[in-house]
Amino acid sequence: MSRRQTLALLAVVGICIALYLTLYKVGVIGVLSCSIGSCETVNTSKWSMLLGIPIAAWGLAAYVALLLLAMVGSGESREESVPIARMLVALAGWSVLFSAWLTYLELFVIHAICIWCLTSALLWVVILAVCVVDLRAVSRAE
Repeated sequence: MSRRQTLALLAVVGICIALYLTLYKVGVIGVLSCSIGSCETVNTSKWSMLLGIPIAAWGLAAYVALLLLAMVGSGESREESVPIARMLVALAGWSVLFSAWLTYLELFVIHAICIWCLTSALLWVVILAVCVVDLRAVSRAE
């Protein structure tokens, strides 16, 4: 499995998490399954929306963008594309920073932790690591 295929797989995992949380926030799912933490407290807080859109939906959009970039970048002619590698690093880097801000809010403002949100934040860290490895590899190949 190539690095970009790995990113696509990680994006699908993220899409599942973000879709689950988005469906809860918009009222399709009545109760969150949350064995650790207080997911409902986090997802019903005033911080769970940004510009009138659920935070989880923003995450869903980022994971979909990652999936699309990884799939386009997995094509034979684009497997070594530096611009795609840079876009992947930029998306993942921004997502890690955004997730870090959200985790800060959970810990120090909301005083509750959502295990799904934390899992997504950690997933972005792994995604960023794979993106950096990918960028280094394609930069050396130039």
